[in-house]
Amino acid sequence: MDYILSRISEQITAARANFRPIEIVGGGTKRFYGNPPPESTGQEALQLQMSTLTGVVNYQPSELVLTAWAGTPLSDIEATLAEQNQMMAFDPPSFGSGATIGGAIAAGLSGPLSFGYGPLRHYVLGTQLLDAQGRILKFGGEVMKNVAGYDVSRLLTGSMGMFGAIVQVSIKVMPKPLVDQTLCFECDEKQALTLCEALRSKTWPVKAAAWLPADRGEGGQLALRLCGAQSAVKQAIEVLGGQAIDETAAKAWWTAFRDQKTSFFAQHPLWRLAVKARTPALDIGRTAFDLGGEVRWVQAQAQPAVIRKMASEAGGHATLFRWDHVQQTPPDGVFQPLDQTSIAVVKRLKEELDPKFIFNVGRLVAGI
Repeated sequence: MDYILSRISEQITAARANFRPIEIVGGGTKRFYGNPPPESTGQEALQLQMSTLTGVVNYQPSELVLTAWAGTPLSDIEATLAEQNQMMAFDPPSFGSGATIGGAIAAGLSGPLSFGYGPLRHYVLGTQLLDAQGRILKFGGEVMKNVAGYDVSRLLTGSMGMFGAIVQVSIKVMPKPLVDQTLCFECDEKQALTLCEALRSKTWPVKAAAWLPADRGEGGQLALRLCGAQSAVKQAIEVLGGQAIDETAAKAWWTAFRDQKTSFFAQHPLWRLAVKARTPALDIGRTAFDLGGEVRWVQAQAQPAVIRKMASEAGGHATLFRWDHVQQTPPDGVFQPLDQTSIAVVKRLKEELDPKFIFNVGRLVAGI
């Protein structure tokens, strides 16, 4: 592994010396996500391949901690954890068989189980980063103090590679629940949101709540995933009702929803709106929702400013998650623009870790 790291470091330092942009590539399953590359600067971007950095470095089941190289496939980590009846509770989406743990951290995306278990950033304990000088910097629970006083490990979560190449990560893992049961309800969006609102005042062990519209008509299907002790799950089922589905069908439903393999997600453009709990139906386009309604997936042709304003009024923000590559993306990027204070923080970190601005330029923040 030292040889591979040395080669990657040499590629970075050579690119830096020539002001050549670098595109960090893992499994390639999330290349659709984020801003498109900026217009050519005269030099083709170097594709920095991270998929050769594979393997679990350290796994302590009793301590609920796993450390792996960034190019390790999520499927390999899931298999390793399953042997000890453990899991990644943040439920990272794969979008393809080649998805890696480094890509999951860089993208910062969590799956349906984060409704009950919490988002990805809560599980990142430490990271190792290759900076623009080819140095390995260690943050979080490992060794090095954080740059400029920031919690860099968490800032790297969702940074889309703009600060450098993540080469190693340490994450907290969780035991699998004793009982894992999914209930399905046939209902429309407003009925599903009403049911999810009622869940928030209860102590039922609902760890995921997602709704998909029917292919035709006004109805749809709400799925609730109950995880926990047998007595707690049984009691919730007796009160909630719904149709219980078997383990195989439940796994297929949640995987297809998480990885956007259903027919709903095939339609573009697709917006992701993060909104406050109890936000009513937005009525701006055909919609699915996750996290009990806190994430709305919307097929909308409205102007970005209109969608972003609606998300802001609902206490959140909007991202153009997928587009058809025919229409133009918003001039200020697919992500909701940052305020001036946040931009100043991002620029300060960028200048500290990547002073020549060569890593994944503009992928997260347009122009940076």
